[in-house]
Amino acid sequence: MERGIAGTTNGETGVRVRLDIWHPDCWTLRVTESTEGGLLGHGVHTIDGRATGRFTAYGESTEIVDELIAAITESPLTHSVWETDEQRSVPEPVAGHATRGIVVEYDIENSINDALVARGFIPDEPVRIADGREYWTVLVNESRETVHDRLEEVRAEKNADVRVELITAPSAGTGMFNTDDLSTRQREVYELARSEDYYTWPRETSAGELAERLDVSKATLLEHLRKAESKLLGA
Repeated sequence: MERGIAGTTNGETGVRVRLDIWHPDCWTLRVTESTEGGLLGHGVHTIDGRATGRFTAYGESTEIVDELIAAITESPLTHSVWETDEQRSVPEPVAGHATRGIVVEYDIENSINDALVARGFIPDEPVRIADGREYWTVLVNESRETVHDRLEEVRAEKNADVRVELITAPSAGTGMFNTDDLSTRQREVYELARSEDYYTWPRETSAGELAERLDVSKATLLEHLRKAESKLLGA
């Protein structure tokens, strides 16, 4: 009988992974950290090291979007910014916000896009950028163990903080995680994070709030989550 991922027998291969990412020298992270606006990334085209990307800039008001686009234009990490009349559908909770389509030209070496795509991580929905973090949902035709190894390569290559939020079967909405290998404390922290919608976008709670609930420091809580995520990926 053909076996699929995580011990299933439905013949499926590959996984769908949600990632929370920070890396240095990235204009999207800098401008969303310094303003109240956010971005959705719809794809990147690269020629000779120069990237041209389509984005939706969004915010609670047109003034916030104006400030965001001004910050992008003034960033030393971008080369050009222009607006497009194209109207793209945007997901909740972005729908209902002020939005504007833009095209940005920048150096691809400051993006994490190629490091992920080169290792088989294919974006499955727009990349969300808010509050100085990137949120990727990707498909990859590999096992969980291989996913872990490739993410370690990305971390090393880009000096990046890459956190795994969820890993599922490509066509399923149900998490594949088996928490049997977690310590009691790791399971407690991870299950609290899941129950409080820490692994949703946008997050309904912060790491600081979870740490306060458990009476631990934020650094300790994040370390427990990182170790739990590593075990859940089969490391």
